[in-house]
Amino acid sequence: MTEQIKAFLPVLGVVIIYLNYFLTPNSNTVMIAQTKTYPVFIGLLALAYVIRYGLYWKSPKKRRDIADNEAPRIFAAAIALTLWDYATLKTAILPMPYFPWVDRILNVFLSDWKLLGLSVVYSLRLLLVGYFFGAVCGLISGVLIGWFKKVEYWAMPVVRMIGPVPAVVWIPIVMILSPTTFAGSVFLVGLAVWFPVTLMTASGIFGVSKAYFEVANTLGADEKYLIFNVAIPAALPHVFLGLFQGMGVACVTLISAEMLGVKAGLGWYITSSTAWAEYNKVFASIMLILITFTSVVTLIFRIRDRFLAWQKGVIKW
Repeated sequence: MTEQIKAFLPVLGVVIIYLNYFLTPNSNTVMIAQTKTYPVFIGLLALAYVIRYGLYWKSPKKRRDIADNEAPRIFAAAIALTLWDYATLKTAILPMPYFPWVDRILNVFLSDWKLLGLSVVYSLRLLLVGYFFGAVCGLISGVLIGWFKKVEYWAMPVVRMIGPVPAVVWIPIVMILSPTTFAGSVFLVGLAVWFPVTLMTASGIFGVSKAYFEVANTLGADEKYLIFNVAIPAALPHVFLGLFQGMGVACVTLISAEMLGVKAGLGWYITSSTAWAEYNKVFASIMLILITFTSVVTLIFRIRDRFLAWQKGVIKW
C-alpha cells in the first residue's frame, strides 16, 4: 500500500461516516431528531488532519510517518464510530436510552459544558492532591524500606498485608472517620498510589548494583550521599514504573470515591446522570474521563523522559 493511499484512509473513513449518518434510514424506535453537531465535528477533525498532512509536504519522512502510523488508526476509529451509529441510531441493536448514538453524546458537551467543566476541575483537584500525597509517602517509605534493613523487617509485612487490598474497600471506614468527604477521598487516592510506589521504589533500591556503592565509598561518600546521589537516581526507572501503576489505580479509586461520597466531580456526574437515565451524559463523562486521565498519564511520560533521558535507546517501555 503506497503512502498516498494510506494517507487518504482517514478521509475515506469520514466519507463512510457521512454516508451512514445521512443516507441510512434511522430505526423506527428512534424518536429524537438528528443534529449537525456530529458531522460538523467529524468534518473539522478531517480538515485538521488534511491541513496537518499538507504542512509537511516538504518533509517526506514526516508525511510517511503520518501515513504509516496515524492514518490507519484514524481510519479504524472512523469505522468503529460508524458501527456504533449503525448499531444504535440506525438499527437499535443497542437500544435507547442505554446506548445513545455519537451525535447525542457530543451534544452533551454543548448543552452541559459548564457542569462538565466544573466536574473535571473537581476531579483533577482530588486526583492531583491525592496522587501527590500518595507518591511522596510512597517514595519516602520505599527508600526507607529499600535502604534500612530494620525498616524492611518491620514495614514490609505491613505493606504486603495492606497494599494488595483495593483502596475502595476502605471507603465505608474512611468516610466515617474523615472530617470531610474531600479529605477522605484524598486519603483513599493517596493510599492507592502509595502501595505501588513504595513497592517499586524499594525494589529499585534493592536492585542497585553494589559496585556503585563501592565506588562511591572509595571516593569518600557518606550515607546521605549514597542514598540521594546513588541509590535513588539508580532506582528512578522503577520509581516511574510505580508512578504509572499508581496513576492507574488512582483513577479507579477516584471515580469510585466520587460515586459514593463526593458531591462533585466526574464520578458524581456519572452517578447523577444514571439516576435520571441520561445515559448520553454518562457516555459523555466517560469520554471526558478518558481524555483527562490520558492527558495526565502523557504528562507523567514527558516528566519521565526528561529525568531518564540517559536511558533513551537503552530500555524499551
